[in-house]
Amino acid sequence: MLVAMKLYNYFRSSASYRVRIALALKQLPYAYMPVHLLKGEHKRAEFGALSADGFVPLLEHDGAHLSQSMAIIEYLDELYPTPPLLPADALGRARVRALAQTVACDTHPLNNLRVLKYLVRELKTSEEAKNTWYRHWCSEGLQALERQLQGSGPFCYGASPTLADCCLVPQVSNAQRFEVSLEAMPRVRAIYETCMAHPAFQAADPARCPDAE
Repeated sequence: MLVAMKLYNYFRSSASYRVRIALALKQLPYAYMPVHLLKGEHKRAEFGALSADGFVPLLEHDGAHLSQSMAIIEYLDELYPTPPLLPADALGRARVRALAQTVACDTHPLNNLRVLKYLVRELKTSEEAKNTWYRHWCSEGLQALERQLQGSGPFCYGASPTLADCCLVPQVSNAQRFEVSLEAMPRVRAIYETCMAHPAFQAADPARCPDAE
C-alpha cells in the first residue's frame, strides 16, 4: 500500500522542482505543502521542527523526513523503481549522476536564493551586478553541461528521462527567467524542449503549483 507523502517546497525553488518532476514521472501522489522562502517561512519554528537544515524540499514519508533533492529522488527511485531514473549499469549511473551534479553541485549553489540575498543585503551588490553574477555562473554551468551532452539521446542519457533531466529542466527554466543566453547550447535547449513536451514535466512546472504567484 502506498503511504501518503507530503512535499514541503516552494514553487520557484529549483531543488523542489527537481523532486516534483521525479514524483510526476513516477506518478506518485503527494500533498503539496508550500513553504514561502521570500517570506522566511523556512525559518519558522514549526518548519525547523521538521527540517534540521531548514531547506526545501523536504519529503515526509512513512514517518521520516528527508532533505536534499538528490537524496530524495534516489530514495524514491529505490522505493518505486518504475520508471527508473538511473540506468541499470554502473557506468550509466555514474554518467547520469555526473550530469545531475554538474547542475546541482557546480551551478545551482552559486545562484540559489540565499546566495543572491547575501550579495545584495550583506555585500551591498546592486541588482544589476547580482544579475550579472547569476548569468555568468549559470552560463558557465550550462556550457559545461552542453559539452557533456554531446552524442546524447533525446533526453540527457538515452531515450527516457533520468535524474539528469530532473536537474536540467529547473536550471534552464531559471536561466530563461534571468535572461541567460542559451544560444551556444543547442543540446541543452533541445533536451529542455523534449522534456517540456512530456506530461510529467508539464505537471511539475512552477506555474502550475498552488503557491505560484
